[in-house]
Amino acid sequence: MSELQSLKPDKDFTAEVDKQLPEIEKLAQTNVQAAIEKALVLEKQTRQASDLASTSRVIIAIVTICKNAGDWALLNEQVILLSKKHGQLKQATTKMVQVVMSFLDDADMENKLSVIETLRTVTEGKIFVEVERARVTRMLSDIKRDQGDKKAAADILCELQVETFGSMERREKTEFILQQVSLCIENDDWTQAGVLIRKVSTRYFARKPKKTPEQLEKENKEREEKEKNRSVDDPPVEKDDDVTDLKLRYYELQILLAKHDDKYLDACKHWRQVLDTQVVEENPEHLRLALQHVIHFIILAPHDNEQSDLLHRIQKESRNSLVPEDAALLKLFTIPELMRWPMVSQKFGPHLCSTDVFDAEPNQSADPKSYQRWTDLRKRVIEHNVRVVAKYYTRIKVGRLCQLLDLTEEETEKYISDLVTAKTIYAKIDRPARVVNFAKPRDADDVLNEWSGNMSSLLDLLERIDHLITKEEMMARIQPTKVDKAAKAAIKGQ
Repeated sequence: MSELQSLKPDKDFTAEVDKQLPEIEKLAQTNVQAAIEKALVLEKQTRQASDLASTSRVIIAIVTICKNAGDWALLNEQVILLSKKHGQLKQATTKMVQVVMSFLDDADMENKLSVIETLRTVTEGKIFVEVERARVTRMLSDIKRDQGDKKAAADILCELQVETFGSMERREKTEFILQQVSLCIENDDWTQAGVLIRKVSTRYFARKPKKTPEQLEKENKEREEKEKNRSVDDPPVEKDDDVTDLKLRYYELQILLAKHDDKYLDACKHWRQVLDTQVVEENPEHLRLALQHVIHFIILAPHDNEQSDLLHRIQKESRNSLVPEDAALLKLFTIPELMRWPMVSQKFGPHLCSTDVFDAEPNQSADPKSYQRWTDLRKRVIEHNVRVVAKYYTRIKVGRLCQLLDLTEEETEKYISDLVTAKTIYAKIDRPARVVNFAKPRDADDVLNEWSGNMSSLLDLLERIDHLITKEEMMARIQPTKVDKAAKAAIKGQ
């Protein structure tokens, strides 16, 4: 019933408000308290009559009088008092909160913090002012961050579940979540950051086709019409604006998370999404940088079916010509040939270490994990060589294998054991005989299946040969008959 009453006021107080508001504002110049008391009497009348427009005007006038008087304590008191009035209209409270929020820029830091806390108290648990509460909370978080208290800034901002706010626009919602993730990363709370960033849907960043000015104008008119007809409880009309900045910021945070957890394949996928952004494609320097990172992280990723497939698809990328040195290194991983680590280090090391991904010396870079990625690159080169050896050899001496891999016996055993554990290759090491066996033993079923397959193939060949022989015999019988008939015809013609 309260909803119906708010939509249909019992009495229109517009005339009374138009008459009394100038008097109240004039009285406020000499006696603020008397002006507020007079305004509260008028507010009670308009509120009980469910006159939304008049109630909103009176409430805004009260908080404006407090602000103009510079009495921020009185402003906080009136905001709490007005929000707790019996039967207070929701829309009027929303407008009051929005107006008070606009006063924050004129307040000093102490008063600003007090007003923010008042607004957070007033809006707590009220869905109709959830967006305003989120914005005020974000302001408080920014203040704490500027003061150097990043832990408090993250705790304040992360307490809100903005993904459930139906009245908040999607862009603002995404910006809010990305700021939460950023604060968690600054506080080294990587687990919480990983949880929060999953709330952002990547479908929101899908590239949209370019539209003509006529189409954009038509869509803007339709949007304005929908906004006019939208009721208070309906969600806002989404704007079809450019979200490239949000996309780049989102994948920047995703790459940071992937690099922290050494998830190189995920980092490669995120860089490929950055590569697919129009602004990156149109900027040669950004395009070259993105291509480099895509190649670097795909070769750092542990070998499996997905990594191998993506590796070969990236190698076929036509734009790799922009980064010839990185493309040359990538190609070495796609061909079944040995690549010696000393050669790779000497030929590609200076170029790779000039990037922000690798560093050949520990503790020489701003990124503490750059040296670890350099050692991981050496590991990937060795693993590639082991797979190549396992492809061409069934048995090999340990000494010869160490020579091919440029490793000691202990390191060789370690890398072979790791690949066997990962089920990338099959190998057995005979230490007394100093032999590595890469041939996988077959059980009786495999042998019988292979024998059966070979016999079926052999019988098929025999049947085909028998058919061909029969065909040749038939052709041999038919051919003389045709010759005899041709000769007889020639004799008759003579």
